[in-house]
Amino acid sequence: MNILITNGRVVDPASGFDKKASIAIANGAIAAIDDIPGDFKAGRTIDASGCVVAPGLVDLAARLREPGYEHEGMLDSEMAAAVAGGVTSLVCPPDTDPVLDEPGLIEMLRFRAEKLKGARLFPLGALTRGLAGDVLTEMAALTEAGCIGFSQADVALADTQVLQRALLYASTFGHTVWLRPQDRDLGKGVAASGPLATRLGLAGVPVAAETIALFTIIELMKSTGARVHVCRLSSAAGVQLVREAKAAGLPLSVDVSINSLHLTDVDIGFFDSKARLNPPLRQQRDRDALSAALADGTIDALVSDHTPVEADAKTLPFAESEAGATGLELLLPLALQWGERSGAGLRRALEVVTSAPARLIGKAGIGQLAAGGKADLCVFDADHEWQVQPEALRSQGKSTPFAGYALRGRARFTLVGGRVVHEA
Repeated sequence: MNILITNGRVVDPASGFDKKASIAIANGAIAAIDDIPGDFKAGRTIDASGCVVAPGLVDLAARLREPGYEHEGMLDSEMAAAVAGGVTSLVCPPDTDPVLDEPGLIEMLRFRAEKLKGARLFPLGALTRGLAGDVLTEMAALTEAGCIGFSQADVALADTQVLQRALLYASTFGHTVWLRPQDRDLGKGVAASGPLATRLGLAGVPVAAETIALFTIIELMKSTGARVHVCRLSSAAGVQLVREAKAAGLPLSVDVSINSLHLTDVDIGFFDSKARLNPPLRQQRDRDALSAALADGTIDALVSDHTPVEADAKTLPFAESEAGATGLELLLPLALQWGERSGAGLRRALEVVTSAPARLIGKAGIGQLAAGGKADLCVFDADHEWQVQPEALRSQGKSTPFAGYALRGRARFTLVGGRVVHEA
């Protein structure tokens, strides 16, 4: 079906286009922007009055819970959450059960996702077999099956020699390694080290757990020439190391989660397990440094860190509860909130969830609006006010530290490949 979107404010961070315009869609692609051919016939017209028309969001960190954790989330429920949040492309880590370390598993997951006809799925393959940290996976075969990079997810690599070999191999064949910087032994706590963790008697995770791992990654990048994406940076000290590495010209990219960008350890309150997250929430100075780094480009992208957790796993004592929170449906409004409060503006707020993460995935046509490009779009009302009610979220996991928050901005229409996959 040919679709015509009219009367909306079209914002494309990749090109800088920002004005009221129409978009014509035909055969799953964008046929024209602004200057619509007179002979274009639309089977459906979408009136976007009062709305922003932007590229579909690209989320670099979304656990879909298949295979192996279907009690916490199903592929169909989490894909529905994605498109309801305006997310049209997402990256999933390999820490499923079984781990995504075989081409057949990757192909099966991609096939399931394609059948659902929702968001585009870009899997990460396991860096080591079973994420055990000793034997490297067959990266070439996994890439052929559809992996866009390789990761240990949240499982820290204790053997530096294995990490060196992995980076050297990845560099040789042009693969990107996605790593969350956390020292295995220092990172065993459940809350960020500081006065609050001490007062609550919670095992702390010091900033050094991030900076030691990050320093190791950077030094190995220098010797191997590998390209690394650092996942979910959480500290001011980490920001400084990244800034220095980028200034030195290292091929390093970074993301930060909506949780670390908006919350601090104070939000743990009286052992609120909804704030049991990984990485743990740090102090306000860290949050401020992350916000500034995202604004100036030191941090490239903002992610949802979507990790659906079943209710029973969150009703345990804080230290015993499972880390994670749902986030796909909150990425857009929290990006907009950050853009407004930080002064970064709408264009940068959209850039960090569209074109910037799309460049890191390396797939042409996503995260931007261009004639002839993929018709992945999000039409959202930036002024729509709503309250986060967990039971109303599409995700099977209902736990979020933002429960009860009043947010602004919600997707009205989400299109993937020219098809309307979500309509509010």
